[in-house]
Amino acid sequence: MRMRTQFLAAVGLAALAAGATSLSASAKEPEKTAAATGGGVTEQDIINDAKTPGDVVTYGLGPQGQRYSPLKTIDKESVKSLVPAWSFSFGGEKQRGQESQALVKDGTLYVTGSYSRLYAIDSRTGEKKWEYNARLPEGILPCCDVVNRGAALYKDNIYFGTLDAKLVALNAKTGKVAWRKDIDDFKSGYSYTAAPMIVKGKIITGVSGGEFGVVGRVEARDAETGELVWKRPVIEGHMGELNGKPSTMTGKTNETWPGDMWKFGGGATWLGGTYDPELNMIYVGTGNPGPWNSWLRPGDNKWSASRLAINPDNGEIVWGFQTTPHDGWDFDGVNEFVPFDMQKDGKTVKAGATADRNGFFYVLDRTNGKFISATPFVNKINWASGIDKDGRPIYNNENRPGDPSQATGEEKKGKSVFAVPGFLGGKNWNPIGYSPDTKLFYIPSNEWGMDIWNEPVNYKKGAAYLGAGFTIKPTFEDHIGSLKAIDPATGKVAWEYKNKAPLWAGILTTGGGLVFTGTPEGFLKAFDAKTGEELWKFQVGTGVVSSPITWEQDGEQWVGVTAGWGGAVPLWGGEVAKTTAGINQGGSFWAFKLPKKVAAR
Repeated sequence: MRMRTQFLAAVGLAALAAGATSLSASAKEPEKTAAATGGGVTEQDIINDAKTPGDVVTYGLGPQGQRYSPLKTIDKESVKSLVPAWSFSFGGEKQRGQESQALVKDGTLYVTGSYSRLYAIDSRTGEKKWEYNARLPEGILPCCDVVNRGAALYKDNIYFGTLDAKLVALNAKTGKVAWRKDIDDFKSGYSYTAAPMIVKGKIITGVSGGEFGVVGRVEARDAETGELVWKRPVIEGHMGELNGKPSTMTGKTNETWPGDMWKFGGGATWLGGTYDPELNMIYVGTGNPGPWNSWLRPGDNKWSASRLAINPDNGEIVWGFQTTPHDGWDFDGVNEFVPFDMQKDGKTVKAGATADRNGFFYVLDRTNGKFISATPFVNKINWASGIDKDGRPIYNNENRPGDPSQATGEEKKGKSVFAVPGFLGGKNWNPIGYSPDTKLFYIPSNEWGMDIWNEPVNYKKGAAYLGAGFTIKPTFEDHIGSLKAIDPATGKVAWEYKNKAPLWAGILTTGGGLVFTGTPEGFLKAFDAKTGEELWKFQVGTGVVSSPITWEQDGEQWVGVTAGWGGAVPLWGGEVAKTTAGINQGGSFWAFKLPKKVAAR
């Protein structure tokens, strides 16, 4: 199937659904100022989130995004008795993919839903406190389902982005709008799906829309007012902004981009970022260059498909590392960069790790971006034979899709190649986890490849900017999904769990020696963090494509997860989507805990 046709069909379905939603969705009128409620989430609460199990106030259970909780009441033995305490339905006809990680603070659980909705729920009973529905316009252009991945808490407000590229601040107790700001013009292809991040009183956001020739950027706004503090485009040649004035240019015009290609260069920052308070650095991944047809843009095309370290005070780039220079396979470099400390040669290295869509697991020095190591975390990679000593791919040139300008005959189509992994990546958006107890990273990966070819394309505002077609195929008969535990010091796989369908959910690790994740088949599962043994599972009635959380309240440990099948796999998956045929859609949040007799043992 031609990629362009499939892509536009997916976008059309999403836009049609959004149009119907806009007729029935309700949005509370904004207040001139947010009502003061007292208390709220402080800077210290955010920095210490991983160490304070009584709440979850950040996306990633801490700004570093390790997704680790020290809670251990639920352990390898007691987890077998874990039972549901309540389930909350998002209601209505607005189903589709539910990829949100919830937050919990002072007895309230906050979770976003598809079609840009936000719910406040009593974390003990599952009763709704309030609900916000964005009034989405017709013609929104989300690439990969109408998802939202989460919100951010700070002081008395909660913040989240919407599919029409707006950022909304709501009073956390009442749900009333404090302010609403435009991130960009959705008619040009911009949207927003990531969870925002709070750093030093500023709300940090990126942009979605990499398939439409947008230019990726990172922005910081005053969390109290929503006013822009700084803006950092990630593609060379574009000027940054600080306090309302031009600051510095990213890179140098035409250094690695030919002609005017940099003006529509992609690099969408659609997954958000992490933050290291010790080094005062934001880490952000950047997406695919535009268009996919790499023959139109010779050069490394910086800083697409990269990891960037940014100073949160002024938006300046501290360092950059490009995982796939001159990307020709849609191997976004957008995946999360997770800070951690690693022992190497008897010394503690301030490192960071990322499982790239290109199939390699990278470890970098997070202070300066220096390359430490890269090892494959999926099998049968063939677009490159490896990574050299400087961290640069060793390309297999015969596995780059052919140049359509050299094609003969009526159909102007370049040579098709079979590349591994497929463009959905060795790992896609679904977050990895790190356990400081086992010193292992846990990666929800997928084993698949793709037939891919290039086609001619020209930029047109608001239109798909691809110049490629594809068909995704599994590389093994018995499984696609593969949860792997990897030692970052050696790159070796400690254990692997294979799943028939693709894995599209994130990871939670705990002090109880457990790893939690979900499957499209509808199971929330718990594994032994050291051995990979499956210890527990529960069927939620629809696919799980979100990130689990755990928290403590009233002296008990709880586990929660958003449920609802959707995301990119059923829209883009081709042959591999058949493994998920028949899965019911849904939209709900499930909360689990131990029976008191078991917890008291």
